[in-house]
Formats: sequence, structure tokens, C-alpha cells
Amino acid sequence: MSFLDDLFGLAGKTAIVSGGAGVIGTVMSEALLKAGAKVVIWSRTQASVDQAVEKLATSTEMTARLDGKQVDTGSESEVTAALKAAVARFGNPDILINAVGGNFSKAPIPATEIDQFEKVLHLNLIAGLMVPTKIVTAFWIENKIKGAIINLTSMASYNPLSGVWAYDAAKAGVLNLTQGAANELAPHGIRVNAIAPGFFLGKQNRALLVDQETGEYTQRGKAVINHTPYGRFGDAEELVGATLFLASDMASGFVTGISIPVDGGYLAYNI
Repeated sequence: MSFLDDLFGLAGKTAIVSGGAGVIGTVMSEALLKAGAKVVIWSRTQASVDQAVEKLATSTEMTARLDGKQVDTGSESEVTAALKAAVARFGNPDILINAVGGNFSKAPIPATEIDQFEKVLHLNLIAGLMVPTKIVTAFWIENKIKGAIINLTSMASYNPLSGVWAYDAAKAGVLNLTQGAANELAPHGIRVNAIAPGFFLGKQNRALLVDQETGEYTQRGKAVINHTPYGRFGDAEELVGATLFLASDMASGFVTGISIPVDGGYLAYNI
């Protein structure tokens, strides 16, 4: 297995997973740990940090390579302090995963609450991408580190989903900024890519897709399944392969500016 270890192994690497306490972030963090990396989880509340660290420590038994930090990734000062703490604990980071994001509500355009719209944009674009990317890449450039960033795009990055207009705009922006940042940062040896999960059941969308009383799919859930050639929702574990590919310089050292859909064929659907 030495060939695969060389190609996808991350021994000696340090990864920061912003939003690492979420369903997807936790799975990505576990994959990085199992591939040999040291992992620092950032999350907004201490309770979520503690829960994620405990879960990962139990599943991987790799507490020596795992740490967590409460941080508001929309705050430059907090991200700067969290980065300093990560460096002190594990050394210079090599990988940044921007997994902060989500949506709050669904409504037609005339009923959209603009304050909620702005909060979703802030969550996904400012806290979920720009602030961590700004702070970490400035550190990488100053220290001549050839790092790798993995953002989380969405099906909404390609095709708008009805009623979640702020989320649509934000995720389209994530795709756009992934490509723009890849171009700007390439001369510094910094790769910027993304993973576009299809529909995976999590805290943010479960009630929208599955009736919480009956356990049956909602009308929106049925529409998603009918639009997905694989005929099911994804399992977060199915994001592991793309994560390790994009995190590894050996596997994807000449790959930048792309977004990999892991969607069961959702974007390929046709009639």
C-alpha cells in the first residue's frame, strides 16, 4: 500500500477545518486524521467544538493529532488569534477547509426578509470563505508555504434552488471566488479548489427534505430524489475521496480552480 500512502497520505501535514463540527466538516476532519494529518477544528460555539473533538477522538483514537478552537470565522481578529494558536500547537498549517455555511429559511422573493438574506450571505461568503482565506493565505504567502484550500460549493452554485435566494447567491459566489482565488494565488503555489456536495441530510436541510413526523420525503425531498439519477440522498462518507484527493499535493498538485460535484448525478440529470 506504499504507493497509495505516498499518493494520498498526509503525514506531517496540518489542516484547519473551519466549520469542522458540522456533519460534513466532521467527516472531512476524520478523513484527514486517518490519512495522517494533524487537524484543528474551528467552530462557533465551544459546545460544538467539544462534541466534535470527542466524537473524532472516539472514532480515530488520534487525540495527539487533534485540537479544537472556538472561533467566529466572520471576525478577522478571532481568526488571526485562532491561526496563531494552531501554529503554536501543531506548526504551520498546510491545508484549509472552509466548511462554514448553511441557510436559515425558504421563501418566495416578495416575502424574503432582507436581514435574513444578509445573514446568509455573511455566513457563507464572509465567515465561510473570505475571512479565513484572507488571514491564512496572507500567512502562507509571508512564510512561503504552498498550501491547499478546499471550499464547499453546492448544487446551488450551478443551478438556483427555489426559495433559498441568499443561499443561491452565496454559493454561486463561493464558486466564483474559488476560481478567482485559484488564479491569483497560483504564483505562490497555493491551490484553491472546492467540493460540491449534492443533497446530504444534515441539521440545516433535514426538516426541508424529510417530514419529521412521518419520516417520509417532503415534496421538496421527492423533487430532489426524482432529479438525482442515483435515486437517493448522499452519505457524508462519500465526500472522503474527493477531500483526500484535493488535500494531497501528490495526488492533485497541478489541480486548482475546480469544483468537484459529489452529487449522485444531480447536475447530469436530463429528460
